[in-house]
Amino acid sequence: MANLVLLSLLFRVVFLPFLVAAVSFCNRPCRYPSDCGGTLNCINGKCKDDPAFGTHICGGGGSAICKPDYSITCPNGKRYPIYGCSPPVTHSTPAKLTRRDFSEVGGGFESECDDKYHAATERVVSLSTGWYNGGSRCGKTIRILASNGRKVEAKVVEECDSLAGCDEEHVGQPPCGNNVVEGSDAVWKGLGLNKDLQWENVTWSMA
Repeated sequence: MANLVLLSLLFRVVFLPFLVAAVSFCNRPCRYPSDCGGTLNCINGKCKDDPAFGTHICGGGGSAICKPDYSITCPNGKRYPIYGCSPPVTHSTPAKLTRRDFSEVGGGFESECDDKYHAATERVVSLSTGWYNGGSRCGKTIRILASNGRKVEAKVVEECDSLAGCDEEHVGQPPCGNNVVEGSDAVWKGLGLNKDLQWENVTWSMA
């Protein structure tokens, strides 16, 4: 019994910090393998599991352990966490739905996935950095379920950046949370939600 307790303690002290540190690098932008903490590999500009070693630290765009890499202080004096990961994607993934204008009229930017603007009548979304998974979900359809029982399908066209914010590139907006789905007006309307609210709890899955 004493040996089991000792082994458990050793795991917590020796191995767990390395696992948490490795997870924090998941999907972080990189140029070289050394940018990924020595446990992951730099693949297509993102820190990913290394197929050569069969690691499964990052998973499919979500991490079982997802903690902030660090935090930044914005001009408003508030501190915001920076995430390179998101919670695991399941058949019913909890998320916070916020509203985003993807149109040119609304002052939005061309979407990262297709370099196009999208009208408020289109059901399109952006996903937190971890879920966006380096663009692997670009153009794919997700299914969103609201607490009122209504659901819609929407196309992924953009990343909600969890790695940066509060700068000119992000129009002064703070970093995205690690569990956010930004939906167009059509998504909110389809779910029968009040667009005046800042966010709503929803679940989502791949369609």
